[in-house]
Amino acid sequence: MRRLTVVSVAYSLAPVGPDAVGGSEQILTAMDGALVRAGHRSIVVACAGSHAAGELRVFPAHDPATPIDDAFQRDRQADIRRILAELSDAADVIHMHGLDFHHCLPPPGPPVLATLHLPPAWYPPEALHPTRPDTWLQCVSHSELLEAPASRAMLPPIPNGVPTELFGSVHPRRGPAALILARICPEKGVHLALDAAHAARVPLIVAGEVFGYAAHQAYFRDEIVPRLDRLRRYVGPAGFREKRHLLARARCLLIPSLCAETSSLVAMEAAACGTPVIAFRQGALPEVVEDGRTGFIVDDVPGMTAAMAKIGGIDPEICRATAAARFTVKRMAALQIERYQQLVQIQARNAA
Repeated sequence: MRRLTVVSVAYSLAPVGPDAVGGSEQILTAMDGALVRAGHRSIVVACAGSHAAGELRVFPAHDPATPIDDAFQRDRQADIRRILAELSDAADVIHMHGLDFHHCLPPPGPPVLATLHLPPAWYPPEALHPTRPDTWLQCVSHSELLEAPASRAMLPPIPNGVPTELFGSVHPRRGPAALILARICPEKGVHLALDAAHAARVPLIVAGEVFGYAAHQAYFRDEIVPRLDRLRRYVGPAGFREKRHLLARARCLLIPSLCAETSSLVAMEAAACGTPVIAFRQGALPEVVEDGRTGFIVDDVPGMTAAMAKIGGIDPEICRATAAARFTVKRMAALQIERYQQLVQIQARNAA
């Protein structure tokens, strides 16, 4: 197998590294480490404050004291384009992970692969029909692919993976509290998890970051804070160690998402810890959570409330075994590196 130089490009506003919060940042971090372990050259392009197993090229990070406006985002996208132009001669493949990848594309050169980590409807039409040569798209689940418009650039999906061995190595000490671990924003339905916990009379720990977007700040102030009490607590963002600790102690994980989730890393991480999941029937969640086996798929708050009463019937060892069979980084990385090799070969054949 040819040794590759892979340039991985993060979303312009989010740092990457072991304590990354967002799903796309966690996947980029996992692939960076997997590439280095496999003997390939990994170059990560991300904002200041990021960490990489391979080489790191940074651009300025967002200052939390300033608003996230269009001008700031345009400046960061220009930074990414400049860095990619400098790296194009060295790169075999450029793998882009950000929602705004279509604004950051380099000039024609090495193949570009863009993973669609968010619902296809969240991307503008021009992003899903790239005109740059040798530019490809991929989804992370079959349900996401079904929602994507037909595109000549679309490749078969590669499911996400998580470091199951690191989550599975923690000895679980189950407590009485359920857990929700997500960005604190309307589409994640955090307020609904709180409503279900109140109705079930179950303690709940709410963990996750409140980003600087005005809508997210207002949602936290108006919908989350009034629902908190002595038994339903917000503990702030959770880095890797804290996340692993919270999952290992949780009675169950709640995912009351209101958007069509393309995947669910936290559900995979919970399974690796032996922790069952109760999730809404949204997007790829039924692909990740096996109803009645590793958790429950429900349709609403009453369903989530009822499921909490019977969650003790889920066998933690089945959850762990499912994670080890389906959700490993090793499996994801092998498929992804094979795809990189294929894209290099396709470009070489077309150029011959």
